[in-house]
Amino acid sequence: MNKYPTPLIRLVRELCKLPGVGEKTAGRLAFHLLKSDRQDVAALAESIGKLKDEIGLCPRCFGLTEVSDGEAKDCQVCRDPRRETDKICVVEEPADMMAVENSQEFKGFYHVLHGAISPLDGIGPEALRIRELLERINGSEVGEIIVATNPTVEGEATALYLSKTIKPLGLKVTRIARGLPMGGDLEYADAVTLGQALEGRREI
Repeated sequence: MNKYPTPLIRLVRELCKLPGVGEKTAGRLAFHLLKSDRQDVAALAESIGKLKDEIGLCPRCFGLTEVSDGEAKDCQVCRDPRRETDKICVVEEPADMMAVENSQEFKGFYHVLHGAISPLDGIGPEALRIRELLERINGSEVGEIIVATNPTVEGEATALYLSKTIKPLGLKVTRIARGLPMGGDLEYADAVTLGQALEGRREI
C-alpha cells in the first residue's frame, strides 16, 4: 500500500479497524468510495460523524435510541404500548436485542446488560446493568425473565447468576433453547433459528 497516495492509505488503515475487514476488503471499499459521487461520500462521512452524537442508550432498557437536545429518550420498543408488560428478555448487547426483535417472536420488553460475566477478564456482575434490571422488576408486573445471553461460557455464567439472583424474588426465569450453536453470537443468527430458540425456552 506504500505506493498509493497518503489519504488512500489512511482510509484503508481506518477501514481495517472495522470487524471482519482485512486489508484487501478495505482496499476495495476505499477504491469504491474513490469512484463514488462526492455527494454520496459526503453523506456517508456525515452519517458516521453524527453517529456518536445522535445515538445514545435508552434510559429504561439500555438499548440504542436517538438523542434529542442532548438527552437520550426511551427507545421505540419501550414506548410501544402494545408490548407485553409481563416479560423482559435480557440480552448482552444492543445488537442482540435487534436480532431477537427481528425474529418477530418476542412481544415483551428488553434489558441490555452491555456485556457478560467474565472473571478472567475482570468483568463481574457489578460491571453489567444487572442492578438496573433488579430495579426495573421490583414492584412491577413482570412475571418472567427470559435470559437470551449468548451460548458461550460467559453467557452461561451470566444466565446462571441471573437465575440465582432473580428466582428468589418469585419470578420465573427461563433460558432460550439450544436452537443456537454453542460459541455463536445472537447477532449473526438467522431469524428462524432465533424464533425457534425463543419458543423453546426453558426454566433455569
